[in-house]
Amino acid sequence: MDRRIFRKKLMTLVLPIAFQQFMLAVVSASDALMVGTIEQDLLSAVSLASQLTFVYNLFLAALTIGTSMFAAQYWGKGDRTSIEKTLAIALRTSTAVSIVFFAGTTFAPEMLMRIFTSDPVLIGHGAVYLRIVGVNYLMCGVSQIYLCIMKNSGFAARSMAIGSTTALLNIVLNAVLIYGLFGAPRMEAAGAAAATSISRAVELLWVLFELGRKDRIKIRIRFFLHPDRALRRDFWRYTLPVLGNELVWGGGFTMYSVIMGHLGTDAVAANSISNIVKNLVVSFALGLGNGGAIIVGNELGAGRLETAREYGGRLCRISIVSGICSGAFLLLISPAVLAVTDLSPQAAEYLKWMLVMCSYYMVGKYVNATTISGIFCAGGNSGFGFLCDTITLWCFTVPAGFLAAFVFRWPVLAVYFIVNLDEIVKLPAVYRNYKKYIWLKDLTTGSEEKKR
Repeated sequence: MDRRIFRKKLMTLVLPIAFQQFMLAVVSASDALMVGTIEQDLLSAVSLASQLTFVYNLFLAALTIGTSMFAAQYWGKGDRTSIEKTLAIALRTSTAVSIVFFAGTTFAPEMLMRIFTSDPVLIGHGAVYLRIVGVNYLMCGVSQIYLCIMKNSGFAARSMAIGSTTALLNIVLNAVLIYGLFGAPRMEAAGAAAATSISRAVELLWVLFELGRKDRIKIRIRFFLHPDRALRRDFWRYTLPVLGNELVWGGGFTMYSVIMGHLGTDAVAANSISNIVKNLVVSFALGLGNGGAIIVGNELGAGRLETAREYGGRLCRISIVSGICSGAFLLLISPAVLAVTDLSPQAAEYLKWMLVMCSYYMVGKYVNATTISGIFCAGGNSGFGFLCDTITLWCFTVPAGFLAAFVFRWPVLAVYFIVNLDEIVKLPAVYRNYKKYIWLKDLTTGSEEKKR
């Protein structure tokens, strides 16, 4: 097997997607860090309010993974029409979900903030942020699904250009609107929300422009109004476990924020910064998982199962090395992170040790992102992640975290250690599932047989 072909696919798919993920993480970091230079409470409030966006992104993640499962395999098979049918099915759901989140954040932001904190100051700042950022959901429901289709249809670099450029615009607008530069009003937390919504509007307009080009996958109204029943059944058969997995994992991750959010503003601030750093470093893992799913999915759709198996093995080896290197890199930059953050002495002490714990977390995250969200889903083995996260998070880390924080009253760092064990605990089960090779499956065959 020619290694040059694999390296080319790795460069043209994984690196653009990883860079786009990095830019999205930078946007989240700039939101929190810029408002954090004004006041620690603003940092904490924006971080907690962003948990709603995190939950929304879980639904989008499930839909994009489900879309990618079929789009990658149909692209490998050369079936553009089925990709357009898949796009329509995903857009129907993303639109409905976006409307629900828009309504909640626009009309009941205080109620939503009370889920994460009882501090009235944090609730007030967070509600201001949510009221403005709500419109963002309506636009993301279209743009993110179509950017996923572009990644799976030979335009990963263009998708990266759109996502990264609008992310850079978001960062610039953050500075202008948060601090009131160049004559703009000083909006603080509201400025971060406004910058996000404006940049998403630009992203949507750019996506609509790309959609109009003659060589792009199209949104067909007839497929949107009258979806292919056989394909829809297959789509939801494999996507619902992904949605369950995302909600189980995301719900558990959100509970971590709830736990830390009730341990004091110093714990919230330190946890916010550690999550920002973690998300920045882990962006390549997400690119490896998303790009790996496309690489493996293309081979499965084309019927080249042995090639898909070999590619899966190479991706796993890359994920282990990348995880170790990323953990070491995180430790290396920890002094710089502590130097540039304006935290109280207690919050800074928490952050120092939280970053140490994040370093070993990286190995598990890289391996699990590549296998569970990438390789396994490429071949429709989407139920494993749901089962694995249900047991790991809801039978172990979340209950243990609650007991440690609210029953045994353990120190903040001990609680943080417990809630960061989930990615490590999964590894033995992930390895066993990988070696069964259940994921070596062509998903397009079933849909074609039903159409005959």
